[in-house]
Amino acid sequence: MTDTYVYLIHEPDWDSDAFLGGGGVPGGDPEANFPAHKAFQEAVERLGARIVGGSALQNAKYGGRVTPGAGDRVEADAVYSDGPYPDTSEVVSGFYLVETDDESLARRIAALVPTGGHIEWRKVFPTS
Repeated sequence: MTDTYVYLIHEPDWDSDAFLGGGGVPGGDPEANFPAHKAFQEAVERLGARIVGGSALQNAKYGGRVTPGAGDRVEADAVYSDGPYPDTSEVVSGFYLVETDDESLARRIAALVPTGGHIEWRKVFPTS
């Protein structure tokens, strides 16, 4: 059975706005701007696994954190904050979804994900 693993990239937040102004990624070609991620994608393929999803996330200022209320007051009593984790300097800046049938390979792949911080990898719970 093939399993899917998610690789969460934890690192200091980045200036995603610098890559969005005026029609796309500076320099035109996203692969030219993120060569470490292109190399990672090629390595995953060589190892026999398959990337099935992933994306960079924009700066944390475009999101936040919520603790829902209880019962029928889920929205009314929700508590919102601006930052994802006020007690840390790292955020989840992106993720990959990778399929493999080998748990030890999933672990090896985690070490290859480009980051300025650390990677958290988890097997995705099958829902279908």
